[in-house]
Amino acid sequence: MPTQAPRTPHPAHGTNGEGRSRVLVAVASRHGATAEIAEELARVLRAASPTLVVQILPVERAGDPADHDAVVLGSAVYAGRWLAPARDYAARHAAALRGRPVWLFSSGPIGAPPFPPDDPHDAAPLLRSLTAREHRVFPGRLDPARLGLAERAVVTAMRAPVGDSRDWPAVRAWAEQIAAELAPRPVRGNG
Repeated sequence: MPTQAPRTPHPAHGTNGEGRSRVLVAVASRHGATAEIAEELARVLRAASPTLVVQILPVERAGDPADHDAVVLGSAVYAGRWLAPARDYAARHAAALRGRPVWLFSSGPIGAPPFPPDDPHDAAPLLRSLTAREHRVFPGRLDPARLGLAERAVVTAMRAPVGDSRDWPAVRAWAEQIAAELAPRPVRGNG
């Protein structure tokens, strides 16, 4: 279920002077499933608009978001929270992120119905503090072969459903929505 912040005006996001907008997709992923969602978001953004120059990076290497016109920031969710590198990135770059269009996504619930059913604890505070346009939660993947011993013990104790629950059509549709929001608007003359 998407969560949207109250609409606050963002400074006009410009382009880099060549009619192209630079978009950063920054992601924190522990076992690769969330990184694969970010890769699909970036692929669809690129395909949706030739005016978007999309860079995808792990949050640890993403650098200053001020170098981009828009940011999609995502994290895997464990124990109801974003991963520390994503939370740290958002806190460290909050001022720059507030100065451009930002979208947030979380990956974590698995199975049907989703387990756990709640949004991550970080989602609403991050949405507000970054004045992000939207937060989406996408189902994730649970593959015990990719987990460490302690993680497998927790998964077993919680009886978490195993498998790949990612909803690729929903990921693609959201990327197309973001691309449409970033599309250049025609300039109207006075006459």
